[in-house]
Amino acid sequence: MLRSAARVTSTRGISSRSRSFYSLTQAAGLPVATFDNGQSTSSVTFLVKAGSRYQDKPGVAHTLKSFGFKNTASRSALGIVREAELYGGVLSSAHTREYISYTADFLRGDESYFVDVLAGILTETRFTRYELEESVLPIVEAESKAGRANAAINAIELAHALAFRSGLGEPLFAPAHSHITIDDVRQFAHNTFGQGGISVIGTGISQDTLVRLLEKHLASVPKVSPKATETTKYYGGETRVEFAEGGSHAPQTVFFGFGVPGQPKPELAVLSAYLSPAASVKWSKGLSPLSAGLPEGTSAQVVHLPYTDASLFGIVVQGATPAAVTEAGKIAAKTFQNALAGKDIKDEDVKRAAAKAKFLAASAADGREGIVSTFGPSLLRNTGSLEAPLSFDSIQSSSLNKAVSELAKSKPTFVAIGDTYRLPHPDELGLSN
Repeated sequence: MLRSAARVTSTRGISSRSRSFYSLTQAAGLPVATFDNGQSTSSVTFLVKAGSRYQDKPGVAHTLKSFGFKNTASRSALGIVREAELYGGVLSSAHTREYISYTADFLRGDESYFVDVLAGILTETRFTRYELEESVLPIVEAESKAGRANAAINAIELAHALAFRSGLGEPLFAPAHSHITIDDVRQFAHNTFGQGGISVIGTGISQDTLVRLLEKHLASVPKVSPKATETTKYYGGETRVEFAEGGSHAPQTVFFGFGVPGQPKPELAVLSAYLSPAASVKWSKGLSPLSAGLPEGTSAQVVHLPYTDASLFGIVVQGATPAAVTEAGKIAAKTFQNALAGKDIKDEDVKRAAAKAKFLAASAADGREGIVSTFGPSLLRNTGSLEAPLSFDSIQSSSLNKAVSELAKSKPTFVAIGDTYRLPHPDELGLSN
């Protein structure tokens, strides 16, 4: 899950390749994008504009996601499981801060059955109280507990709340003691399951086939107006949390970084690739400035999460003891600030980082999940076209320095999880503002 925090969503490679085999159209009043290069497996994803930033009550987006593939008017949840297994397909649901996705992966030729199942989620889900209490909420609680037990994920969640407060600051997971009712879930679904709230992405399936099936199963879907969100603003701040779910065995953890309002910037993707300690050759340290001085037993991971109107950027530092995290945090913070100030960043470094960012984005978008995360947000905005991926071609060290230097002028976001009495404060790592 943390790995996805470092994803980048822009590449020249995607731009040239995707135009050769994707098509964009409308079906049953919904924007539809298909990517077909003749592969033997297919997938169809229904994207719903119902991520956590749109929820009226903490946890309702998480709960609605977990209602996917439950009892409908025409199929039982058990029947859906058995039939999907007979076809050899896989059904899944997920949610982000911007959307909920319901996906079917299957052998090419079985699209009629699986599109029907997906359509049933939108048009026939029964939303029964007993299913909420006996099946859905236990799943929600287990996923939320797992998220809180992971110190890095928990730190990133808290960082969103500090950086953006509302909207993107809304919790991705349901709270520990959720008070979500079946009426809350029904109302949220009613506000989002319809034209204006749904987009469809298909891979390994022809446009004509997908359009025909959508027109058949979703012709009566009503128009909806999902909750409008205010333009995202950045605030920043500090919070310190003692161990909770993870107990004393969880690593000591610190996050520091910034929120960046506005559309995703290619410079942040390049900065992420420049700082990332992930090596290109196994068992090597790579050339990242973060790789060199970290104490043994500590780690630093770059977090770059771009959204439609803002990004979260920073570093997660972890270690076994507060002293180790403090030492590693000082090194990571100094490296981070030097990068923001443009110190020691040469044109060769920028060129190498841009190439790394391009490869990471292009390889991620080779699969269904990458296509959904790259093009899904622009498809949900229904602008009539898929937005062209960002380009790194014009980025030089001077333009990178100019773009990222503004971050250092903002108030940082700082999260400490673990032994809050001994973990460092921002000023002890050299972070100001």
